[in-house]
Amino acid sequence: MSPVSGPNRRVLVAAGPIVVVLLILPWVVEPYQTVLLSYGLVFAIAALGFNLLLGYTGLLSFGHSAYFGVGAYAVAFTVKYLKVGSMELLLLAGILASALVAAVFGLVCVRYTRIFFGILTLALSQVLWSLAFKFFWVTGGTDGLRVPTPTLLGVSIDAGQDKMAFLAHRYYYYVLVLFVAATAVMWVIVHSPFGKALQAIRDNETRAEFVGVQVWHYRWVAFLISGVFTGLAGALWVPLNGLTTPDILVWNFSGEIVFFTVLGGFKTFAGPIVGAVVFNYLKTFAVGYTVYWQMFLGVVLVTLVLALPTGIMGMVARLSQKWSQKWKRTPAP
Repeated sequence: MSPVSGPNRRVLVAAGPIVVVLLILPWVVEPYQTVLLSYGLVFAIAALGFNLLLGYTGLLSFGHSAYFGVGAYAVAFTVKYLKVGSMELLLLAGILASALVAAVFGLVCVRYTRIFFGILTLALSQVLWSLAFKFFWVTGGTDGLRVPTPTLLGVSIDAGQDKMAFLAHRYYYYVLVLFVAATAVMWVIVHSPFGKALQAIRDNETRAEFVGVQVWHYRWVAFLISGVFTGLAGALWVPLNGLTTPDILVWNFSGEIVFFTVLGGFKTFAGPIVGAVVFNYLKTFAVGYTVYWQMFLGVVLVTLVLALPTGIMGMVARLSQKWSQKWKRTPAP
């Protein structure tokens, strides 16, 4: 079956109207809602990278906050110490920094699987958090590093335009284009022979080795790609937040990446995207609803995971299949 046949073609057809809705959204909703969606799209890019490891390679990482944080800090350092204001150069810095860290960490981590892999990724991410926390004269410590609004494609923010308007329109479309591009690239990766080899490793590592798949090498490349996607998300996140702090390197944020990937359905391609957007809205609602938002959010997420063991998209796929079968069995009038 070719990559654009059968169920894959239906996914691509369904993606068209969604992209159209995303394009017109800033013109029909409040700026705050658009910025909130921008956060969701950024987290969705990180989830796509994370799911390449979890959903397609079978490796559960508890340390992906490291690459998100490295991408963010690379942007902050480039602005502060190199006085760079171009978003394109800042993205390049974030991607290169996260690729370097992911390549080094991957050499250590992919030699192990299961709980050993998870613990190693967690430990390494905590090392980075400790460095960001302790070297406060470089990183700003808990105060963080502020990042001014960058230029996009050489164009700076309009005179008299407030930052919210800039983020809700120009930067939103910037994030949207990169999100669509990242999604397309990941789609090609997971449906390529490389992606099929990763799935073979996930299903049965021994058989994959017997048919000639270099398991260690494939895992390392998947780890590297995953880190780059997450680092790209971290770099895009900085202008939205305006401040980079060690909080994005701590293990709690890695847990959030795991949460919204599982929530959306890590066994599907679109699941992590849906999970990231839904989780972002849930968290924002919980924070504004109660001071006990962490408990509230935890209860909601646990309930959703128990009620939807295959995630939101897994449930959608089952309902779609059930309706399709029912429609086929219904006799024509």
